[in-house]
Amino acid sequence: MRVVDLDRDMRDVIPTGAGRDSEFLFQRMTERTLALAGAAPGRRLLDVASGFGQDARALAAQDALVVAAEPSARMSALARGLDVEQAELRVLHLRSWADALPFAAGSFDAVICKGALDHFDAPEDAIREMARVTRPRGRVVLAIANFDSAACRLAHAGDVLRETLLGRVLPRGRRHYDVPHDHFTRYELPLMREQAGAHLHLEVTEGISLAWGLRAWARLVERLPAPVAQGVLVGLDALARKLPGLADVVLIAGRPRRSSSNSA
Repeated sequence: MRVVDLDRDMRDVIPTGAGRDSEFLFQRMTERTLALAGAAPGRRLLDVASGFGQDARALAAQDALVVAAEPSARMSALARGLDVEQAELRVLHLRSWADALPFAAGSFDAVICKGALDHFDAPEDAIREMARVTRPRGRVVLAIANFDSAACRLAHAGDVLRETLLGRVLPRGRRHYDVPHDHFTRYELPLMREQAGAHLHLEVTEGISLAWGLRAWARLVERLPAPVAQGVLVGLDALARKLPGLADVVLIAGRPRRSSSNSA
């Protein structure tokens, strides 16, 4: 039996006071995810765990036919309310588990799942379903938080240093490198590749952003002149793209593998 709050709307976990590093990370993650989906007039796209529907609306704005699948009734209702402001966009909202998508095999040209896979209680089953409903030459795009990032490693090493060598008692509560309570899986690059590679022919594995979540770094970025801060963030992002194992977020995309369990 699943124990899941289907009325949760996630407003309590979305940062409201985002600094430059957070804004850059979320913007880049969205840009790259949507770019790999390849929205275009007439293309059929699926947004899994679509939340407030912001990505589905962005894809629909490019004249794609978009389905937004989200299990939370409250989040789906909020998304529909936001859709009213852009009535010309074609987005179909429905409630669905990611690991039991109510679509025939090969229904979509591309499927995206951004920042949600580690919230699923059966993530590999969800990847299998995403691959199943994607056409053979289509693409599944996954954006996943990396808890083995350089930032997580540095934060952990700093805490160990303060506790063991300096004898400091650190504040209680979740640390930067700890998996939040609403995540089921602590993803690192090898696990991402293992689960995704079982169901996808991987074409893209790249990182997004470096050093996100480090408080000292965030404060420094805020103090820098805006053009300098942007240049530094862009430079680190270019490095992260080549070193996904150290990046704050990993982007994986590939074509579905066809087998007896997911063939059309």
